[in-house]
Amino acid sequence: MVSVEKNNTSDYVISLSPNSSLEGAARFLFLASITLVCGGIAVIFYFFGAFMILPFAGIELTILFIAFYLSFKWSSKKEKIYISQEIVKIEKGINKAEYLWEEFRTFTSFQVKKDVNKMTRLSFRSKGKDVYVGDFLNEDDKNKLKDEISLIIQELNAQIP
Repeated sequence: MVSVEKNNTSDYVISLSPNSSLEGAARFLFLASITLVCGGIAVIFYFFGAFMILPFAGIELTILFIAFYLSFKWSSKKEKIYISQEIVKIEKGINKAEYLWEEFRTFTSFQVKKDVNKMTRLSFRSKGKDVYVGDFLNEDDKNKLKDEISLIIQELNAQIP
């Protein structure tokens, strides 16, 4: 998901996050319903004498919870791109900024590349270092991000006296 905010005439904040089909209470409801169905079936079979069903249902639910935890953690990634007349700043992280890159806009260029799989890779380049942004986005969102950043750069360049 790509969202652009304009703070004043020359400050922009672009927020990036992966698309997620389950968020908030829906995650809890989904996992609770699977646990109830799987656990309920295992308990019924346990009372009918199939004692080994219960431990395997527990193992299955444990693996399922681990997989969903990793998926939910991945979908909680966030990136923020701050673009102003003076600087370009990129913050990456889950709950807080775990990675921070800041450079003067004069020394920064915006790069659009295709990798070996024909996937678009977007980056800001300065002093020989590429900082990739939006790698978790789908192609439509990457194209939207590319267009938004291009428009912002054109608008900021037009404001230079």
